Amino acid sequence: MSAATDAVIPRILKTHEADLLEEWLREQRSAFRAGSKISESELRTQSREFLSLLQEATQGGNITDVQGPSYGRVRDVLGDVSRSRSLQGFRPSETATFVFSLKRPLFALIRKELATDTESMAAVTWSATELLDKLGLYTTEVYQKSREEVIARQQEELLELSTPVVKLWDGILALPMIGTLDSARTQIVMESLLQRIVETGADIAIIDITGVPTVDTLTAQHLLKTVTAARLMGADCIISGIRPQIAQTIVHLGVDLSAVTTKATLADAFRRALEMRGQRERLLRPRA
Repeated sequence: MSAATDAVIPRILKTHEADLLEEWLREQRSAFRAGSKISESELRTQSREFLSLLQEATQGGNITDVQGPSYGRVRDVLGDVSRSRSLQGFRPSETATFVFSLKRPLFALIRKELATDTESMAAVTWSATELLDKLGLYTTEVYQKSREEVIARQQEELLELSTPVVKLWDGILALPMIGTLDSARTQIVMESLLQRIVETGADIAIIDITGVPTVDTLTAQHLLKTVTAARLMGADCIISGIRPQIAQTIVHLGVDLSAVTTKATLADAFRRALEMRGQRERLLRPRA
């Protein structure tokens, strides 16, 4: 486009800002019933700020370079809008509509401005389309990334909840595990267990795998890593919940658990832990 046509969009955004804002707000309300999820004042504030920053960004002449430095603040606003709407329960299409609903009022002003110059009208309309399409897609990308971050955070929180470290007795902790034990969960298990060892001064930790459906080589390695980490913190570990099927699997895989105390049930492990505590107390008790 020529310099003259490049100046049309920023001129329209500046000259007709008030009218454009009202028409745009009307389009947004009718498109996705914004009032049911966002207040009128918040919607107006977001829209007014976006229009103002868009007008500034387009002054540079390169109308469609939305990744350029002149569009930095525009991207920041769209990022904030997308993240907030992902938390407010908006769908991706509703979030993108924040930008796409600007097309109709903006195109109407372009037609009015260039009514006698059809060639320029077509060029400017195409630029406006390309500009808003890119900004709309940007909001969708940020929205998707925000949702993925929320899901990842929720999954991490669920993992933490699914691996509670319980104090059974003075100096004895229990870590009941349910579900598959993978690398990510092993890291959380280790951190939770080590933190509780530090907090309580426990010297015995029972890792109960009754709720672990299967044990393969990788699972056994994760268990051994957890036991090793606990030992480095001064705590012995007992693994309980070794069912006959799991025992056979461990033997078949050739995993060496000979250095780790194992018990069939949590009750057996707790009894053994009490015995170990008693033996240590007798050793530490001063002689008469």
